[in-house]
Amino acid sequence: MSGNEDNTIRPYSSQIVDGMERAPSRAMLYAVGFTNEDFNKPQVGIASTWSMVTPCNMHINKLADDAARGVNSASGKAVIFNTITISDGISMGTEGMKYSLVSREVIADSIETVAGCQGFDGIVAIGGCDKNMPGCMIALSRLNRPAIFVYGGTIMPGCHNDKKLDVVSVFEAVGARANNKIDDAELAAIEAKAIPGAGSCGGMYTANTMASAIEALGMSMPNSSAQAAISEDKRLDCERAGAAVMELIKKNIKPKDIMTKAAFENAVTVVIALGGSTNAVLHLLAMANACNVDLTLDDFNRIGAHVPMLADLKPSGRYQMAELVEIGGIQPLMKELLDRGLLHGECLTVTGKTLAGNLADVKPYPEGQDMIRPLDNPIKKDSHLVVLYGNLAVEGAVAKITGKEGLVLTGSAKVYDAEEQALQAILNGEIVKGDVIVVRYEGPKGGPGMREMLSPTSAIMGKGLGKEVALITDGRFSGGTHGFVVGHITPEAYAGGTLAVVQNGDRITIDAEKRELTLHVNEHEIARRLEQWRQPAPRYTRGVLAKYAKLVSSASLGAVTDNLD
Repeated sequence: MSGNEDNTIRPYSSQIVDGMERAPSRAMLYAVGFTNEDFNKPQVGIASTWSMVTPCNMHINKLADDAARGVNSASGKAVIFNTITISDGISMGTEGMKYSLVSREVIADSIETVAGCQGFDGIVAIGGCDKNMPGCMIALSRLNRPAIFVYGGTIMPGCHNDKKLDVVSVFEAVGARANNKIDDAELAAIEAKAIPGAGSCGGMYTANTMASAIEALGMSMPNSSAQAAISEDKRLDCERAGAAVMELIKKNIKPKDIMTKAAFENAVTVVIALGGSTNAVLHLLAMANACNVDLTLDDFNRIGAHVPMLADLKPSGRYQMAELVEIGGIQPLMKELLDRGLLHGECLTVTGKTLAGNLADVKPYPEGQDMIRPLDNPIKKDSHLVVLYGNLAVEGAVAKITGKEGLVLTGSAKVYDAEEQALQAILNGEIVKGDVIVVRYEGPKGGPGMREMLSPTSAIMGKGLGKEVALITDGRFSGGTHGFVVGHITPEAYAGGTLAVVQNGDRITIDAEKRELTLHVNEHEIARRLEQWRQPAPRYTRGVLAKYAKLVSSASLGAVTDNLD
């Protein structure tokens, strides 16, 4: 009978399986493969986001087995369980995309629910697609039990006519076809060859951005963010994570010991240096909220003022993540940032060492590589992620401006109350040089669900208008988006933000230098319009989207659903 072991390393599982009265629990666990000896071992939940709905996650069941092997070899007892995933790439531009950000909350809730119910002493969470990662991290923060996150890994590039492809290549090919730059056969060839197998989308899009941020945060093993999905390195990463979580259990190192304000500042710094996705702003805010860490939009501007953008990675650059893997991943970049005083080296990590300790023996990038620029010759001297304020964004908005599309744009508003309307206008040729496309009622509450605008922004690029028009929205953007774009506008239109009363022809200025988003309409006219405005009826009144719309906070706070004070 269980109960002879020191329960300091089994604080949760001992409540489930120790003692005569827990015999029914043990009986059920025998049926799933436990032995009598297993009841005296720490139990580690392996949260697998495996699913066949997307190539990002189609291999994660095997990675979960590898992580379980690592736990079991280190004298723990691994228990694999699943949570959901959805595919942003497949649902993009449809009504179904409204479930994407919602899935982050469902993933967090489900991992918390299973781990809390089953009494796991530690957790290894494995994520592949965009929302898996912050969803896992929110759950690990809430539970605050020894834990490690493992990234499922990046996809390899597709290829057509000696040109490397990824999923964004297909979205942009749609715009090129609409502009008669390519024919149907060329579009079909790109479509068929862009996604060659398992792994997350190949540029510095949201998945690779968040994997890099979590590694910089200290919550995954060194180099976990920069490994191909199907590789021996990724298999070993999972095994090592399984063994490492057992060490965290023995040392009682928990996520909130690692995920400090300084650690979040490290994550923000690395995201900026890599030219990462705007979604990182939303997700890092939400993850910090779950840790009770006071991270705000203003921290992104503060940090971004002295951190340069260094990585020439897609979507705005030339290279894919698989190519960064070949030259050493993000570890040499982090070492250089640390040596220049841009990272907090004292932060604890899941290895049990500090960040500086992990980076001590990291070698620099090979001579002659041009993928990661030196600090004294950056692509942009400060952050590409710019938080804007102004009468259109009283609580803030997030712009992704690399400088390649310019830093200031003033144009004439063309207003659409849904993403689909804007996309058709672009494809039909209604958008011309000097337009500012306004897409509203796509915020967390108004959508509901804050859809990503990859379809319209890719169509803009495919039409060759990337430097000539802007798109602003209370929705958000895919990590694959590039061009002159501003998202996360708050207050959102549905909540009565100024965005709700913009009219066709109004002049709008986006100024990344002054960090301003301005509607050139006087305050009395704005007040008059707002007085006449009426909130639209909710688009959903039952089901998960309706529940989400009632609970979700502003995008400026991370669009979280568990701030119930």
